[in-house]
Order: sequence, then structure tokens, then C-alpha cells
Amino acid sequence: MKLADRLRYFQGNVFDAMDRAKAAVAATGQPIVDLSLGSADLPVADHILAAIEASVRDASTYGYQLFASTAAFRQAVATWFERRFGLRVDPEREVLTLIGSQEGTAHLPLAVMNPQEYALVLDPGYPSHAGGVYLAGGQLYPLRLRAENHFLPDLAAIPLPVREQAKLLILSYPHNPTTAVAPLDFFKTAVEFCDRHGILLVHDFPYIDLVFDAERAPSIFEVDRDRQVGIEFYSLSKSYNMGGFRIGFAIGRADIIAALRQIKSVIDFNQYAGILRGAIAALTGDQTCVQQTRQIFRQRRDTFVQALGDHGWPVPLPPATMYVWAQLPEPWHGDSLGFCQALVKATGIAAAPGSGFGEGGEGYVRFALVRDRPCLEVAAAQIAEFSQTVVQVSGANRP
Repeated sequence: MKLADRLRYFQGNVFDAMDRAKAAVAATGQPIVDLSLGSADLPVADHILAAIEASVRDASTYGYQLFASTAAFRQAVATWFERRFGLRVDPEREVLTLIGSQEGTAHLPLAVMNPQEYALVLDPGYPSHAGGVYLAGGQLYPLRLRAENHFLPDLAAIPLPVREQAKLLILSYPHNPTTAVAPLDFFKTAVEFCDRHGILLVHDFPYIDLVFDAERAPSIFEVDRDRQVGIEFYSLSKSYNMGGFRIGFAIGRADIIAALRQIKSVIDFNQYAGILRGAIAALTGDQTCVQQTRQIFRQRRDTFVQALGDHGWPVPLPPATMYVWAQLPEPWHGDSLGFCQALVKATGIAAAPGSGFGEGGEGYVRFALVRDRPCLEVAAAQIAEFSQTVVQVSGANRP
């Protein structure tokens, strides 16, 4: 049987190659320090777990959860949003429960794009943003992000024919993988651009709470206050360390929320009610756990970057997220996958190749700060020493 043509977009990616490299090293018995995935190693707060645990003994939570069953969670989202940004949203028309923000960004193009229409996506950027466009039969127009422009796209440089065929502008700040934070003035420019050209502004916002050097990360709705231009995706994975619980939500323009809800209705039901109750406890309860998580990642960032620099690999201090985005030394500047494969083979330390986030990520590597500070300090020393060894040998003799 001939499989679908769309599968060609998802075959042979660099993350598969890294999984094979990690598995080969693990098979030798060498321990793996996996800094390649942004899966937090921190615990979920007790008051959140208590709400989930209590639900397990409640037989009324065992059934399917349709849209009406998520009303209490959507109300908690609306209350949280008003407390956070001073803006009111309608929990019935402008809020939708999601199985993580990734589900929302991947499914949204199915609701709003026709084949061959363009989506404007960040390069480098999160892979599911491009994946959803491919599933919908759309075309990608990559917006190259450069350090000299603070990893912000130049919207004015997009050719007019592309603008005329574009349906989506997909942003995500704080940004994975570059760790950049977009100022409110940039979102003003983006909202005006999308409004002028009839483009839906999509903002993936999972790192809202992991900002270290700025007062906070802005929402697009601080500009688009009436939610006429955009939709924003949120996740409890990073702020509350609930990645495995798969819970998030969308806030946005009512007709776009309704369209995404239509797509969801033929793909999935919602989460187990106990997870929704835990998420309500997270959004409405004591936020000390969020502050603690932010502080831990700030300390890990400082430790890791300091250790890299002390051992000869200076990198910029990330302003946000749980990652370090590091430019590779010259011998590996065009082969981030090769660097990561060689690194894990030589040291047991796994990282994410920049090329896995798009052509604009080549020449970089992403380290996830998902180990404690002593482990990160040792790992950074090994990584920097490995890179120094590479610099001293020719490309033909790379380890």
C-alpha cells in the first residue's frame, strides 16, 4: 500500500537521528545525561497533585469530557487571564481546553488554511508549527531569525505576493530555541501587520513564566485587546511542571476558537476530569510554585553558562525559557547534528541540534536545563572541553 505523500515531510528528521545516537550509547552501558528535551525534572506542587489524587476516587470523573464538561476549567482560565493581564475574556466563546499548546498549534492550520496558502513561521522555530501547516497542505514561508536583530523577524521584508497568500503568522516569545523575548512594541508591529493584510496572528506562549531578566513577557492581547486579530496558546507544562499531564488552553477570537473546536470534535475528547481539576488548582491556587520554578531555572542558567565560559566556550546569558542556545565552534558550524552525535558518543551528554529547528538553526546547539546545578556544572565542563578538543583537530579527524 502506498502511504500518504504528506508523510515525506516528517521522515528522517534530526531528532530521530539523535534518538538513535542516544540509544546506541545507552546500549553500551554508558549513562546518558539528556539535555536534548525540554521536559522539566521538577515536581508538581502538592496542592495540584492533591486535587488530582482526590479525583481518582470519585467515580463521576471517569467518563468522557465534552466541551460542556470543561466549563469550570475555562472559567478558571478566564479568571487567571483577567488577574494576569487585566483583560476579560468570555470562557464560553473565547477559551478552549487543549491537550497542551502543541496540540493547538498543530491542529489550528486544519481549521483556517486551504492547500497552497502560506503560513509565516519563525526559522528557527518549534517543529510542530511547521508540522501543522504541512498537515493542512499549506506552504511555509520561513522568517529567518538572526542574533543581530535580537532573534525577531523582519515583517517588512516579506514579499507582497507572499503576504497576499498568507493566512497565518506564527510567533512564539519567549522563543524556543533562541530564548529571545519580544517587547510589546514588536507585538504592536505584528498586530498592525496582520490586521492590514488579513492574516491571523498565532502566538504560542508556553514560556510565559520563565522570564529572568525582563519584568514579564507580554501577551499579544495587550495590543489586540478585543481579540480581533489573534489567538494565543498557553500550556501548564512549563509553569507548573505538568508536561506529562498534557493540559493547556487557547484564548482568542471567537470564530477562530469555534473553528478549532470543530477540528477537535472529530479528533479527540478532552482530558480526564481529574487532570482538569488539577489544572484549576494550579491556575487558582498559590503561585509560589511558579516563582520557585522560575528561580530554579534562573540559577541553573547562571551555573551552566558560567561553567561553559570558565572552560572556554562563552555563550550569551539566555533571558528566558529553560534552554541555552549556543553557537557552535567553527569546525562544526555547518554540522550541528554531527556535533551532537559526536558529543553524546564521547561524553554521554545529549543536546538538540540547531538544524532540527529549521535551516536558520544550523550552526547552533540547544541545551535544556533539566538537571540539577551540580550535574549541569559537570556537564558544561565536559561539553566545553569536548568543543575545545574539536577546535584543535582537523575536520577529517573529528571524534
